[in-house]
Amino acid sequence: MKTVTATQIDIGITPEDRKAIAEGLSRVLADTYTLYLKTHNFHWNVTGPMFNTLHLMFEQQYNELALAVDLVAERIRALGFAAPGTYKAYARLSSIEEAEGVPSAEEMVAQLVKGQEAVARTARSIFPVVERANDQPTADLLTQRMQVHEKTAWMLRSLLEK
Repeated sequence: MKTVTATQIDIGITPEDRKAIAEGLSRVLADTYTLYLKTHNFHWNVTGPMFNTLHLMFEQQYNELALAVDLVAERIRALGFAAPGTYKAYARLSSIEEAEGVPSAEEMVAQLVKGQEAVARTARSIFPVVERANDQPTADLLTQRMQVHEKTAWMLRSLLEK
């Protein structure tokens, strides 16, 4: 992970912890961006009797994700590291698989549930280093992201119940 600041950062977090946190946040960023792209793709390509509902729901979700990637990337930068910003980097860092072809509306919802849950798991996985480093701004960001992803996963899951 490349440090990109020319001046010394002295915010009360060791360079080693800042690096570990930035690496974790890079995985959160990759998952978030990959989920953004998948959700936008599904917004464009959804069909069927739930078209209008899902089309609008997916739009709301990808807009929220678009704002989230900026928050995560800016936190990485505040820690003194370069935020990943290429598809190649995201493919390497993300735990979310791309969709093949155009799945059914129900399969789109199921894949988005898995994606939302994946981002929440990735965010949760870096909490030990965040807490050890006493990094409240990152903890706050991660808590907010997990709340959004867990709520969105619940809302999507409710569409799959028979």
